[in-house]
Amino acid sequence: MSAPTPTQVLVPTVLVTGAAKRLGREIALQLAASGWRVAVHYRDSVEDATKTVADCARLTGGAAAFRCNLGNEAAVRNLLPAVLEKMGHVDAIVNSASTFEHDTATTFTFAAMEKHLRSNAGAAILLSEALHRHISSRQADPATPVSGAVINLLDQKLWNQNPDFMSYTLSKAALEAANTMLALALSPLVRVVGVAPGLTLTSHMLSQEKFDALHRLSPLGRSSTPQDVAATVEFALKNQSITGTTLLVDGGQHLMRFERDFSLM
Repeated sequence: MSAPTPTQVLVPTVLVTGAAKRLGREIALQLAASGWRVAVHYRDSVEDATKTVADCARLTGGAAAFRCNLGNEAAVRNLLPAVLEKMGHVDAIVNSASTFEHDTATTFTFAAMEKHLRSNAGAAILLSEALHRHISSRQADPATPVSGAVINLLDQKLWNQNPDFMSYTLSKAALEAANTMLALALSPLVRVVGVAPGLTLTSHMLSQEKFDALHRLSPLGRSSTPQDVAATVEFALKNQSITGTTLLVDGGQHLMRFERDFSLM
């Protein structure tokens, strides 16, 4: 693929992992509404990914779906090239997809830790480096520099730890550390920013009544909404002075002490 000429005006393009549903979908829709073309990554949710692509396309006129198992290194290394072949260029990556399975110190296994580290940290690191190589290839004219950004979705529980979901928490802690390392390694071409939500969406482990009660447990009386998180991702993508840090979007939940994970309280 040849680099664009300085006179070309390119529509900004973002790869959002885990964009078929839940928080990844909300981020994809927010960015599409702001003029981004969206590469919608999914693993198994074909119908949900198709719907997200259609909804994004109606907003911005450009979206496509890409299937990839983020636990498979070879598949991850092939993901960005597949997006580039279809969409031409990529300006940013939002690493939203996460494996989230319960374990504790008593049920911990190497296999569980490796599963979470592969998809939640390893994939994000590989994709960030791939974006850096792509951005570097587009530096055709020093007078018109090209830059990129990576947004990594973290979790307020890193600042408010409890003994639940040990492998998941370890993987997010690794990704938070990688934020700093990648920000240094990929500068000045690519910025790397973390976004850490609080309790944002309910699940099969919480009734709506319980979710509503837990959502109110914060200094501000409410935790994050999907719209709050998506708006923060958009802000981090736009602000050219932020890198190597994490924005906590949780209504202050990280300031409170929770003995258990929300789903088990």
